[in-house]
Amino acid sequence: MITILVVEDDLPISNLIKLNLNVANYNAVTVYNGEDALKMIEDDRFDLILLDVMLPKMDGYTLLEKIKPLGIPVIFITAKSSVTDKVYGLRAGADDYISKPFEGIELLARIENVLRHYNKKSNRVIFKDLEIDLAEMKVIKRGEVVELTLKEFELLAFLVQNLNVVLTRERLIEKIWGFDYFGETRTVDNHIQKLRRKLDLYDNIKTVFKLGYRLEES
Repeated sequence: MITILVVEDDLPISNLIKLNLNVANYNAVTVYNGEDALKMIEDDRFDLILLDVMLPKMDGYTLLEKIKPLGIPVIFITAKSSVTDKVYGLRAGADDYISKPFEGIELLARIENVLRHYNKKSNRVIFKDLEIDLAEMKVIKRGEVVELTLKEFELLAFLVQNLNVVLTRERLIEKIWGFDYFGETRTVDNHIQKLRRKLDLYDNIKTVFKLGYRLEES
């Protein structure tokens, strides 16, 4: 799983960023000042750093200078929104620069773009005790491969990629079975039951009355 370090001293913003990252299946680690961030970066492995410019103890520019030799991609997050500030940040070595306030979807798009550039976008997703390999279309539960049909796997992957989002039966049919599918929506229910049984997801795949389903972390 991709691990992202969030270096942000504003606690509400830090918590909101972490929530958005977790929903998108990233592992988010938070820290609130430059000196502690540097220690964590030296001790642990991170795939990307979201870095505020104005930080206690050590500002973002100074921290970036110290970690550049490690080759970790960095996205600046700052209230400074002028073109001059953006150019300065990019010339300092940041891979991208996003100004506050920003929408979560914009932040996630920028993260995906930077990770793609570094070839770090993971093809593996972890949910509970499941390891889902999107490239090989394989699910491993507690070290054992679980046999799923193609549609079962595609349905599981779509649920995991939309964690905590209500997905209607119509949306699932459109995404998994295609626009030209003329069967009954009951097929979605049947596949959901099989996933619950095969992967022990009874407490996680919730039925949303008259709508569809939502995958939740128990």
